[in-house]
Amino acid sequence: MRVCLLARYLLLLLLAQPALGGTLLVVGDSISAGFGLDTQQGWVDLLDERLKGQGIELEVVNASINGETSSGGLARLPALLAEHQPALVIIELGGNDGLRGQPPQQLQQNLAAMIADSQKQGAKVLLLGMQLPPNYGARYTEAFARVYSDLAIATGVPLVDFFLQDVGGQPQLMQADGIHPNARAQPQLLENVWPALKPML
Repeated sequence: MRVCLLARYLLLLLLAQPALGGTLLVVGDSISAGFGLDTQQGWVDLLDERLKGQGIELEVVNASINGETSSGGLARLPALLAEHQPALVIIELGGNDGLRGQPPQQLQQNLAAMIADSQKQGAKVLLLGMQLPPNYGARYTEAFARVYSDLAIATGVPLVDFFLQDVGGQPQLMQADGIHPNARAQPQLLENVWPALKPML
Protein backbone atom coordinates (compact mmCIF):
# COMPACT_ATOMS: atom_id res chain seq x y z
CA MET A 1 0.00 0.00 0.00
CA ARG A 2 2.82 2.37 0.94
CA VAL A 3 4.65 1.55 -2.29
CA CYS A 4 1.51 2.33 -4.28
CA LEU A 5 1.06 5.66 -2.52
CA LEU A 6 4.73 6.52 -3.02
CA ALA A 7 4.52 5.71 -6.73
CA ARG A 8 1.42 7.87 -7.08
CA TYR A 9 3.15 10.75 -5.25
CA LEU A 10 6.21 10.52 -7.50
CA LEU A 11 3.99 10.47 -10.57
CA LEU A 12 2.22 13.63 -9.43
CA LEU A 13 5.55 15.34 -8.87
CA LEU A 14 6.70 14.35 -12.34
CA LEU A 15 3.51 15.65 -13.97
CA ALA A 16 3.83 18.91 -12.06
CA GLN A 17 7.20 19.69 -13.62
CA PRO A 18 7.04 22.23 -16.47
CA ALA A 19 7.92 20.88 -19.89
CA LEU A 20 9.45 24.15 -21.02
CA GLY A 21 12.34 25.94 -19.35
CA GLY A 22 14.85 28.60 -20.30
CA THR A 23 13.92 32.04 -21.55
CA LEU A 24 10.71 33.58 -22.84
CA LEU A 25 11.48 36.54 -25.09
CA VAL A 26 8.88 39.23 -25.81
CA VAL A 27 9.60 41.38 -28.87
CA GLY A 28 7.03 44.14 -29.12
CA ASP A 29 6.29 47.83 -29.24
CA SER A 30 5.12 50.37 -26.66
CA ILE A 31 2.09 48.28 -25.64
CA SER A 32 4.36 45.52 -24.37
CA ALA A 33 7.05 47.95 -23.22
CA GLY A 34 4.53 49.42 -20.76
CA PHE A 35 4.41 52.95 -22.16
CA GLY A 36 3.00 55.38 -19.60
CA LEU A 37 2.91 52.78 -16.82
CA ASP A 38 4.85 52.41 -13.60
CA THR A 39 7.43 49.64 -13.36
CA GLN A 40 5.93 46.15 -13.02
CA GLN A 41 2.43 47.25 -14.07
CA GLY A 42 2.66 46.01 -17.66
CA TRP A 43 1.18 42.75 -18.90
CA VAL A 44 4.66 41.24 -19.45
CA ASP A 45 5.49 41.82 -15.79
CA LEU A 46 2.15 40.30 -14.82
CA LEU A 47 3.00 37.30 -16.99
CA ASP A 48 6.33 36.90 -15.22
CA GLU A 49 4.52 36.94 -11.87
CA ARG A 50 2.03 34.31 -13.04
CA LEU A 51 4.73 31.99 -14.34
CA LYS A 52 6.66 32.23 -11.09
CA GLY A 53 3.48 31.66 -9.10
CA GLN A 54 2.80 28.48 -11.05
CA GLY A 55 6.34 27.21 -10.68
CA ILE A 56 7.12 27.52 -14.39
CA GLU A 57 10.85 28.05 -14.74
CA LEU A 58 11.02 30.57 -17.53
CA GLU A 59 13.04 33.75 -17.38
CA VAL A 60 10.99 36.49 -19.02
CA VAL A 61 12.99 38.99 -21.09
CA ASN A 62 11.02 41.98 -22.34
CA ALA A 63 12.81 43.33 -25.41
CA SER A 64 9.92 45.60 -26.40
CA ILE A 65 10.62 49.27 -27.13
CA ASN A 66 8.43 52.29 -27.75
CA GLY A 67 7.71 53.08 -31.40
CA GLU A 68 9.00 49.73 -32.67
CA THR A 69 7.97 48.56 -36.13
CA SER A 70 8.21 45.13 -37.68
CA SER A 71 11.29 46.29 -39.60
CA GLY A 72 12.96 47.38 -36.39
CA GLY A 73 12.02 44.15 -34.65
CA LEU A 74 13.42 42.09 -37.51
CA ALA A 75 16.68 44.05 -37.43
CA ARG A 76 17.09 43.57 -33.67
CA LEU A 77 16.00 39.94 -33.49
CA PRO A 78 19.23 38.11 -34.49
CA ALA A 79 21.19 39.73 -31.65
CA LEU A 80 18.37 39.02 -29.18
CA LEU A 81 18.22 35.37 -30.21
CA ALA A 82 21.98 35.00 -29.95
CA GLU A 83 22.09 36.63 -26.52
CA HIS A 84 19.11 34.98 -24.85
CA GLN A 85 18.70 31.66 -26.70
CA PRO A 86 14.95 31.71 -25.95
CA ALA A 87 12.78 28.64 -25.75
CA LEU A 88 9.74 30.74 -26.64
CA VAL A 89 9.33 34.04 -28.51
CA ILE A 90 6.22 36.22 -28.33
CA ILE A 91 6.00 38.65 -31.25
CA GLU A 92 3.78 41.70 -30.68
CA LEU A 93 4.44 44.02 -33.60
CA GLY A 94 2.60 45.69 -36.44
CA GLY A 95 0.62 48.42 -34.74
CA ASN A 96 3.11 51.13 -35.64
CA ASP A 97 3.38 49.78 -39.18
CA GLY A 98 -0.36 50.21 -39.55
CA LEU A 99 -0.52 53.64 -37.94
CA ARG A 100 2.13 54.80 -40.42
CA GLY A 101 0.23 53.33 -43.34
CA GLN A 102 3.00 50.95 -44.35
CA PRO A 103 2.11 48.18 -46.84
CA PRO A 104 0.61 45.06 -45.25
CA GLN A 105 2.79 42.96 -47.55
CA GLN A 106 5.90 44.44 -45.95
CA LEU A 107 4.53 43.69 -42.49
CA GLN A 108 3.83 40.11 -43.50
CA GLN A 109 7.32 39.63 -44.90
CA ASN A 110 8.96 41.05 -41.78
CA LEU A 111 6.88 38.96 -39.38
CA ALA A 112 7.41 35.83 -41.47
CA ALA A 113 11.16 36.38 -41.32
CA MET A 114 11.02 36.88 -37.55
CA ILE A 115 9.07 33.64 -37.13
CA ALA A 116 11.51 31.76 -39.35
CA ASP A 117 14.58 33.14 -37.55
CA SER A 118 13.12 32.22 -34.15
CA GLN A 119 12.23 28.71 -35.26
CA LYS A 120 15.71 28.18 -36.72
CA GLN A 121 17.04 28.81 -33.22
CA GLY A 122 14.68 26.12 -31.91
CA ALA A 123 12.23 28.52 -30.26
CA LYS A 124 8.47 28.18 -30.19
CA VAL A 125 6.66 31.29 -31.46
CA LEU A 126 3.42 32.95 -30.39
CA LEU A 127 2.08 35.71 -32.65
CA LEU A 128 -0.11 38.47 -31.22
CA GLY A 129 -2.49 39.90 -33.81
CA MET A 130 -3.38 43.57 -34.10
CA GLN A 131 -6.22 45.49 -35.73
CA LEU A 132 -6.56 49.10 -36.83
CA PRO A 133 -9.37 51.57 -36.15
CA PRO A 134 -11.92 51.89 -38.96
CA ASN A 135 -10.85 55.40 -39.95
CA TYR A 136 -7.97 53.85 -41.91
CA GLY A 137 -10.47 52.53 -44.44
CA ALA A 138 -12.00 49.08 -44.81
CA ARG A 139 -9.66 47.91 -47.57
CA TYR A 140 -6.50 48.71 -45.61
CA THR A 141 -7.72 47.53 -42.21
CA GLU A 142 -8.95 44.22 -43.62
CA ALA A 143 -5.67 43.61 -45.46
CA PHE A 144 -3.77 44.49 -42.28
CA ALA A 145 -5.78 42.09 -40.12
CA ARG A 146 -5.37 39.27 -42.65
CA VAL A 147 -1.60 39.44 -42.30
CA TYR A 148 -1.76 37.70 -38.93
CA SER A 149 -4.28 35.01 -39.80
CA ASP A 150 -2.49 34.25 -43.07
CA LEU A 151 0.83 33.96 -41.28
CA ALA A 152 -0.60 31.66 -38.63
CA ILE A 153 -1.97 29.36 -41.32
CA ALA A 154 1.23 29.43 -43.40
CA THR A 155 3.64 28.88 -40.52
CA GLY A 156 1.50 26.88 -38.10
CA VAL A 157 2.32 29.17 -35.17
CA PRO A 158 -0.36 29.86 -32.54
CA LEU A 159 -2.11 33.21 -32.91
CA VAL A 160 -3.94 35.56 -30.59
CA ASP A 161 -6.42 37.00 -33.09
CA PHE A 162 -6.61 40.47 -31.51
CA PHE A 163 -4.25 41.30 -28.67
CA LEU A 164 -6.35 44.31 -27.60
CA GLN A 165 -9.63 42.38 -27.47
CA ASP A 166 -11.98 43.93 -24.86
CA VAL A 167 -9.46 46.75 -24.35
CA GLY A 168 -9.21 48.75 -27.57
CA GLY A 169 -11.98 51.31 -27.92
CA GLN A 170 -12.80 51.15 -24.19
CA PRO A 171 -12.10 54.67 -22.83
CA GLN A 172 -11.88 53.48 -19.22
CA LEU A 173 -9.06 51.10 -20.19
CA MET A 174 -7.06 53.48 -22.36
CA GLN A 175 -4.64 56.28 -21.57
CA ALA A 176 -5.48 59.85 -22.55
CA ASP A 177 -3.92 59.39 -26.00
CA GLY A 178 -6.52 56.74 -26.86
CA ILE A 179 -3.77 54.46 -28.18
CA HIS A 180 -2.04 52.91 -25.20
CA PRO A 181 -3.82 50.73 -22.62
CA ASN A 182 -3.70 51.98 -19.04
CA ALA A 183 -2.82 50.05 -15.89
CA ARG A 184 -6.38 48.76 -15.47
CA ALA A 185 -6.17 47.10 -18.89
CA GLN A 186 -3.00 45.11 -18.28
CA PRO A 187 -4.63 42.09 -16.58
CA GLN A 188 -7.02 41.79 -19.55
CA LEU A 189 -4.12 41.86 -21.99
CA LEU A 190 -2.56 38.96 -20.09
CA GLU A 191 -5.85 37.07 -20.17
CA ASN A 192 -5.99 37.60 -23.94
CA VAL A 193 -2.57 36.00 -24.32
CA TRP A 194 -2.79 33.25 -21.71
CA PRO A 195 -5.12 30.73 -23.46
CA ALA A 196 -2.78 30.55 -26.47
CA LEU A 197 0.40 30.65 -24.41
CA LYS A 198 -0.46 28.10 -21.73
CA PRO A 199 -0.43 25.00 -24.01
CA MET A 200 3.03 26.03 -25.23
CA LEU A 201 4.56 25.91 -21.76
